[in-house]
Amino acid sequence: MPEGDSVYLVARRLDRALKGRRLAHADLRTPSVATVDLTGRTVLANDTHGKHLLTRLSDGLTLHTHLRMQGSWSVVGPGKRLPGRLMGDVRVVLGAEAGSTAYGVLLPVVDVVATSRERDLVGHLGPDPLREDWDPAEAVRRLGRDPQRPLAAALLDQRNLAGLGNLWVNELCFLRGHSPWTPVGDVDLPALVRLAARALRNSAHHPASYQVTTGNTRRGEQHWVAGRAGRPCLRCGTPVRVVDEVPNDPEQRRTWWCPVCQPGPSK
Repeated sequence: MPEGDSVYLVARRLDRALKGRRLAHADLRTPSVATVDLTGRTVLANDTHGKHLLTRLSDGLTLHTHLRMQGSWSVVGPGKRLPGRLMGDVRVVLGAEAGSTAYGVLLPVVDVVATSRERDLVGHLGPDPLREDWDPAEAVRRLGRDPQRPLAAALLDQRNLAGLGNLWVNELCFLRGHSPWTPVGDVDLPALVRLAARALRNSAHHPASYQVTTGNTRRGEQHWVAGRAGRPCLRCGTPVRVVDEVPNDPEQRRTWWCPVCQPGPSK
């Protein structure tokens, strides 16, 4: 599933293509909203909260989408379209007057709501470091509500801090020197939250640093532990360990860690 910084960058790409433009063509190919016609409305902005994308339109409507595992957005220039082999997977088409067209491909979530009711969809989410209303103290409070909860599970819970996915959670645990199963109550949460915010913002705003946690952009060396099962830890040389995800259990996603650099409970 894309991380919050990935979705933020999708929003910026859609802004460049559609923001301030009137939709000459709009097609929603999801049964629940197939009869909604957005043609003629102007795209005001593309906002994000965590991994949720909110495309705000004139006349008080918001198109809400979520990529989950398989979804994506593609943008093509004026007069162009996606290859025919992909058109059967398109769920949303937003074509600007005399401009680009955005295609939402294999989007598992497509909703249209009154902009005034966006909170019905995203109000449960915790603070997001990429939003102007970022509240680090509230993120700390929410993370600390269950002191016995394993750290990785608490960080993955979007109700605590929105935007962290499996990659960032595993890397943050390494960078702070905690086992992913360390109880939240044993962690310096303000320091962790500061690091999480800095990492997400750096990734979102500096293309060369996108999801690079080691400072090294060489293939296979961008991350400390994520995706490095069985390979030497880049800090101490100990083989990185992994626990595979448990199907249908969001608290047991694939987890990587170095047993030396991250002492404490292990699965």
